[in-house]
Formats: sequence, C-alpha cells, structure tokens
Amino acid sequence: MAHFDNDPQNQPEQTPLSKTQRKRVMEELQETGEALVALSADRLKRVDLPDDLREALTMAQRMTRQDEARRRQMQYIGRLMREVDTEAIRAALADARGDSAAETARLHKLERLRNELLDDEATLHDLAKQYPTLDLQHLRSLRRAALKEKEQGKPPRHYRAIFQLLKDAERDSDNLATD
Repeated sequence: MAHFDNDPQNQPEQTPLSKTQRKRVMEELQETGEALVALSADRLKRVDLPDDLREALTMAQRMTRQDEARRRQMQYIGRLMREVDTEAIRAALADARGDSAAETARLHKLERLRNELLDDEATLHDLAKQYPTLDLQHLRSLRRAALKEKEQGKPPRHYRAIFQLLKDAERDSDNLATD
C-alpha cells in the first residue's frame, strides 16, 4: 500500500527557472511593454494597468529617439510588468489590435450588413430598428454614392464611410445599453 505524505517539507521542490528561461520571460514582458507603448494614448487608457506602469508607458511614448534612455525605460517597464497579470494585458492588447475572435466576428457582421444594404435598400428599415441612433438620411445618401462609385470604378470612399457609420452606430447602441 502506498503511503502519501502531505507534509510540505517532504514534497519535491519545484525546480527554479534556468538563466536562459528567466531571460526569455523578461524579453517577453519587455515585448509586451513595447506593444503597450505602441498603442495610442486613447487605447492605452482603456487597458487596466497599475498607476506606476501607466506612468512609465506614457513616459516611453514621449521618448521619440531610439536611444539608450528609451532602452532603459523599456527594461524598467519589463521589470514593472513582473508584478502584474500579463494575461489580462495580452488579452486587452489582442482586443486593441482586433485579434480577438469576438472583435473579428463583430467586424464581419458589420461588413455583411453593409453589403446587404448595398444589395437592397429595404435593409435600411432593419438597420433603423437595430441601431436607433443611426442617421438614415445620411446612410441613404452614402449608399447612393457608394453604388455610383462602384458603377464608375472609382475608389470605394463612400463604401468605407458606410462601414464607419455602421461601426459608430453599433458603438453608440452598445453605450446606450450599458448606461
């Protein structure tokens, strides 16, 4: 019969990370810090970060030259990131870059709505129900202009504007739902 010992002193110790593994972890944290620095100030505000890390990132964003001072600042950011939950930060970065599956699905849905609108003007009424803040008159004029652009082989400026208008309307309706 096997004897199980629950005494923590008799348990095998977890092997510490090798120097190479520690260095790899630090480089990953520093790369995550670089990605945070690359975000716009507005997007960075949306990421939940400790105050000291946010301040260090803001300072690094103001450093325009790629010099020794910026390198040291990035190392400092990497050191600060040792004490935070990096998985939450990586998830926020993925959302900011549009890497998340939910964000991709949302954008595909808006593209389908835009294409349905261009195929059939009756879609306007469905969009009005779905997005109460949507400016239907403006959307109708964008639709006509987009169809004309396509017909004449011009760049799809109005086609893109429809997408942006739908994206803004969805954001507004989400904000109304959370208020």
